[in-house]
Amino acid sequence: MFFSRDEKKETVLPLLPLRDIVLFPHEVRPLYVGREKSIAALKDAMARKGADGKAWLLLSAQKKAKTNDPAPDELFQFATLGQVVQLLPLPDGTVKVLVEGVARAKISKFQSHDAFFLCDFERVVEPPANGVEVEALVRAVQATFKAYVELNKRIAPELQQQVAIIDDAARLSDTIAIHLPFKSVADKQALLETESPIRRLEKLYELMQGEIEILKAEKRIKSRVKKQMERTQREYFLNEQMQAIQRELGDKDDGKSELQELDDKLKAKKMPKEAVAKVKKEIKKLKMMGPMSAEATVVRNYIDWVLSLPWGDETRDKLDITEAEGVLNADHYGLKKVKERILEYLAVQQLVGKLKGPILCFVGPPGVGKTSLGRSIAKALGRKFQRIALGGVRDEAEIRGHRRTYIGAMPGKIVQSLKKAESSNPVILLDEIDKMSSDFRGDPSAALLEVLDPEQNHTFNDHYLDLDYDLSKVMFICTANSMHSIPQPLQDRMEVIRLAGYTEEEKLAIARRYLIPKQKEANGLADVEVKMTDSAIRTVIRRYTREAGVRNLERELAGVFRKLAREAIKGRQSPTATLAPFEVDQKKVMKLLGVAKVPKDKNEKENQLGMVNGLAWTEFGGEVLVTEATTMPGKGKLIVTGVLRDVMKESAQAAVTYVRSKARRFGIEDKFFEQNDMHIHFPGAFPKDGPSAGVTMATALVSAITRIPVRRDVAMTGEITLRGRVTPIGGLKEKCLAAHRLGIKTVIVPRENKKDLREVPKKVRKALKIVLVDYVDEVLREALVLEKPAEFARLVPTEGGAAPAAM
Repeated sequence: MFFSRDEKKETVLPLLPLRDIVLFPHEVRPLYVGREKSIAALKDAMARKGADGKAWLLLSAQKKAKTNDPAPDELFQFATLGQVVQLLPLPDGTVKVLVEGVARAKISKFQSHDAFFLCDFERVVEPPANGVEVEALVRAVQATFKAYVELNKRIAPELQQQVAIIDDAARLSDTIAIHLPFKSVADKQALLETESPIRRLEKLYELMQGEIEILKAEKRIKSRVKKQMERTQREYFLNEQMQAIQRELGDKDDGKSELQELDDKLKAKKMPKEAVAKVKKEIKKLKMMGPMSAEATVVRNYIDWVLSLPWGDETRDKLDITEAEGVLNADHYGLKKVKERILEYLAVQQLVGKLKGPILCFVGPPGVGKTSLGRSIAKALGRKFQRIALGGVRDEAEIRGHRRTYIGAMPGKIVQSLKKAESSNPVILLDEIDKMSSDFRGDPSAALLEVLDPEQNHTFNDHYLDLDYDLSKVMFICTANSMHSIPQPLQDRMEVIRLAGYTEEEKLAIARRYLIPKQKEANGLADVEVKMTDSAIRTVIRRYTREAGVRNLERELAGVFRKLAREAIKGRQSPTATLAPFEVDQKKVMKLLGVAKVPKDKNEKENQLGMVNGLAWTEFGGEVLVTEATTMPGKGKLIVTGVLRDVMKESAQAAVTYVRSKARRFGIEDKFFEQNDMHIHFPGAFPKDGPSAGVTMATALVSAITRIPVRRDVAMTGEITLRGRVTPIGGLKEKCLAAHRLGIKTVIVPRENKKDLREVPKKVRKALKIVLVDYVDEVLREALVLEKPAEFARLVPTEGGAAPAAM
């Protein structure tokens, strides 16, 4: 079979699929053929030899190189018509074939053939390329190729001479395309499918210009690197000569060199094999560097950090449970649940011998002793203590460290704490874990997922060290004021222990046992007799602080003792005279501290219409939140004010819907809601949210509409449904403490929260009348001032709910 250059004839030939190869016309390329279909196609091509003795076949690139048995649609339809120049079977069954591209061809149809691909094709006849512009383009491409060859040493110079004598645009474009680097097979195929020789030359010209710029940049970089290497070698040889001169002159002492000291430290450390190999490699690198080079400083800092870590160094735990309990009780009052958890850990440690460090999270309002409790736990266990403040941390590198590629890189806070502790099993307190944030530098809470997971932290990898460090023996304790800002995966890794606010009696005991002795000593009155009455301490608690913890209480007591110290100095007759004793009662306290910061109990003296005491939970403990409701002439509009968020607004809508649905039972006319507006207000310029004010709003509305007052000594909490059911809420302990603090007598809570009452202190439970309810009508019978409760109960029948239970 013979094909002339100008012939356009449709015929049939076998096809050879190519992996990652596009064959151009005029290109001669050896191929190694191993697939059965491909070998069969070669055999068929050899069998089709014409009178001229040439074997012809089509060569097409695969769209996916990894496909072993491509289908017709997985081959490019634009192929190359080629002839077999030489064929050589190899001993392993494969065939080495030398093929030459002759012309472009389009596959028009794949014939049905199982052994190999047999295709109908049509040879592509390229448009003629003549004229002055074509000649100018040919010369520009030849000149650019010459410049490219001079920069690219991988191309033989003789090729440039061959290209210079080609004046045919089609042949020139294919010859140059063979020797240019393409980013992908698809780019090569796109050039092959370009039928116009002029368009091909333009693409090649653009490609070569880009490659020339890249080669020039590479040349500049290599030149700079070479100069730097020459300078580094020169510094190395000069330093070696200087050291030799110093040795001859005897300037250096006979002690160990710094490098020898590093080797000795490495031998003394009990490090994992990976770490030892890494440090040895860095020391070897350091020996080859000049001591004044910047890189030597970076390497030396890295070695110092690795060798300064407490690899395998541990403190011995104090496993005496009685002694540990004594330490915890001496430092903190109450906190029974936390102390029990630590003592359980010690008991298991005694029995097992080896136990992974627990991950605890103390959640509670400020001032209840979360941070100081961590220090006491370390003291009870006999471990080193380190505190990491996470408030405001927004960079993931603060936890995992910076990579050594950055200037000024250093390990993260976890590794730094281990170095300071000089122990592999310290107690590390992650303070204010709920105050972290994230930005473009990463999310530190995500980095803590590995640190606080006992199943993963035995191979903690700091970015700076790039070595695995075992954190499983570290006891991590986290503190937070609330859980809503902590990601759920991080919460799942921690054992959460909630610390509620203190009652007045607990604050009194804490002041007697801890705060007063501490402030006496801090203000120089340790040897002076100061008798402070219980009424004086209660006055400080009630009139000068309003908090769940004792931080402000300690601050006010410090103010009392500072003023007592001033009085003592004024009344002393001589510097050596003994200071007179003090007796501090309620009157004396108010004189020393001045005007009270907190007004007396805000509870109303008389029962009010539409005013209800609600119970709320905040990050600072429980609060009694007054809810006001009133009505006015209007068109049935609901107004809700008091810096409320979405959930609370929806609860207000639910309360109104419930009251409207039960209007007839409450004796409310149907026209009332069409002729009057309702306004619900929550005093206080701070954000409020949550569903637990549902019963409060419903009670306030019923009171405002029916003109029945609400008992002033009653407080309530609970979410309501549209059918009037009271559903459970959270933070019951804190809410009951707030009610007790304000002098409330009766607290109404959902019956499903009965299980949570065990957490409320026994003294508070005895002081409060706690009423458990299922439905809103039970709340109304208990909260409203009714002359005939039995009639109101009959008017508002209980919808399947049990009678209120008082405790």
